[in-house]
Amino acid sequence: MPSDLAGAAVAFLVAPEGTEQIELTDPWEAVEKAGGTPRLVSTSPGEIQAFNHLDKADTFTVDATVEEVGAADFTGLVLPGGVANPDFLRTVPRAVEFVKEFFDTGKPVAAICHAPWTLIEARAVDGRRLTSYPSLATDVRNAGGEWVDEEVVTCAMGPNTLVTSRKPDDLPAFDRALLDAFAK
Repeated sequence: MPSDLAGAAVAFLVAPEGTEQIELTDPWEAVEKAGGTPRLVSTSPGEIQAFNHLDKADTFTVDATVEEVGAADFTGLVLPGGVANPDFLRTVPRAVEFVKEFFDTGKPVAAICHAPWTLIEARAVDGRRLTSYPSLATDVRNAGGEWVDEEVVTCAMGPNTLVTSRKPDDLPAFDRALLDAFAK
């Protein structure tokens, strides 16, 4: 039986180093189980190094770089967290532009933990209700967003839907919400 994401390509944007592994692999598996095709996008070709908090975990092969693809190539975008991942991505202009393209074209975006730092840099939180790791609350508010402490927040604004969650414990709710948003 085909699922709601059959044939859908979903971008997972990550830095070459510093992605929280479970925040990459858990939504990735959810997209696959729903019939979608996850694609690992980074700022450099080769492999990325994931982490379990501060410890090195597995490496993953990059499918494409932000220079090679755009939002038009995907149904939606997932931004995994980890402190270093979004902190690096927000310093790479093409990575920020890649994120912005999803908002400009009305495609859904899902971000967990520290990933809203990249959303802030893309100027995509103003007027939106969202959550993140609690240490980002002031950053979200300063960027014009309404920060709330909830397991998952889905904010539809115009043609775009943004799904956010706080931390790995929220992954089951995050996965369900992002699958729902990407299937629409």
